[in-house]
Amino acid sequence: MASASTPAAASASAAHALPVVLAGARGHGRWHLANIRRLAQEGLVRLAGVCELTPLDENELDGLGAPEQSADFAALLESTGARIAVVCTPIHTHTDLALAAAERGVHLLLEKPPAPSYAEFERMVRGVRAAGVACQIGFQSLGSHAVTSVRDLIADGAIGTVRGIGAAGAWSRDLAYWERAPWAGRRRLEGRDVVDGVLTNPLAHAVATALRIDGGDRAEDVAGIELELYRANAIESDDTSCVRLRTAHGDGTTGEITAAVTLCAERPGEPYVVVHGTGGRITFWYKQDRLLLERDGHAAETTEHARTDLLRNLVAHLAGGEELLVPPERTGAFMRLVEAVRTAPEPRPLPGSAWRTEPGTGGDGSARRIVTGIDDLVAAGARELALYSELSDGSGPRAPWAVPAAEPGRKPEQEPEPKPERKGAVA
Repeated sequence: MASASTPAAASASAAHALPVVLAGARGHGRWHLANIRRLAQEGLVRLAGVCELTPLDENELDGLGAPEQSADFAALLESTGARIAVVCTPIHTHTDLALAAAERGVHLLLEKPPAPSYAEFERMVRGVRAAGVACQIGFQSLGSHAVTSVRDLIADGAIGTVRGIGAAGAWSRDLAYWERAPWAGRRRLEGRDVVDGVLTNPLAHAVATALRIDGGDRAEDVAGIELELYRANAIESDDTSCVRLRTAHGDGTTGEITAAVTLCAERPGEPYVVVHGTGGRITFWYKQDRLLLERDGHAAETTEHARTDLLRNLVAHLAGGEELLVPPERTGAFMRLVEAVRTAPEPRPLPGSAWRTEPGTGGDGSARRIVTGIDDLVAAGARELALYSELSDGSGPRAPWAVPAAEPGRKPEQEPEPKPERKGAVA
């Protein structure tokens, strides 16, 4: 019998590897390229094709062979015989590319957010179901085993009755981040919804993870949404925002999630979700798969957890029926948030007194805008389950620029537009 190290075994392994086409291999797509490389080394997949406007070079494809390359996604799927398509392209292209794959019987790993509107999401879901293909949505944090551990701790009463869940994300992005692509920081582009804001894209995992822990991650679970959308940068979308979601579960219980996030942090840090109970709290740093359990009468406990890769899970689903970790229906509640952001009044520009400019972190000469005190406001929002406009230090509001969430259909008063500080900045 041939061992795993023999040419015969290697050939057999390659023959069973599922052919994958990657659409969008640069930007965040580089992460998917590296992940495909790892799984290819295990014999689970092979990179059959790359869909990019500019072909990848030999260095970018190191260790991945010579996949077929084309800017025509549909043709590439057909010519390669792909079984799986990984779609990591601009948000407003997700639905059309997902349906192109589904129509050809190709299974999907679709980056988050799955669509720029709830209508587009529904169109994608209908097409995937009609085609009978599997679809995994790329919320990688939901592959963390820590999510199950948090839910088990809650069910066991480790922190008493849950009072609410907070989520906090304080990141920073240089001005160049908003200039990297025509759709970056846009709500719409050439008449199409994009909705590339901090809640819906860069820190979308914070909300999606909180919804999964809450157990209210399906569209029908959302009972209410309150939004405050702000921006310090000269963009269309929000870069500093907060949201409160109320959920209603099938067992008659309810939940409340408050998320405070920014891309204008003073000292960028790891995002987290914190579950507040009557007898303690659980903090989950979801990018690190790390939990901190603090409860009355016990010493604090820190644990680290494994994570199941979503592409690996999709392969296991196709090979042996393993349950998908993030099927589209488990992102329905998140898509309700995307829709709320899409239909909300335009994000409120912050006054110039609320932010300052400092050198960026990318080493390319770009600057970055920082909202003064935002790190503490983000942490306070998650800790107190409060929106920015609700935070007070006893003598007055902690965020003087914050205004209560607008009533549906009402456009709030707008501050003067922040002026771009670099030529070419998105206005």
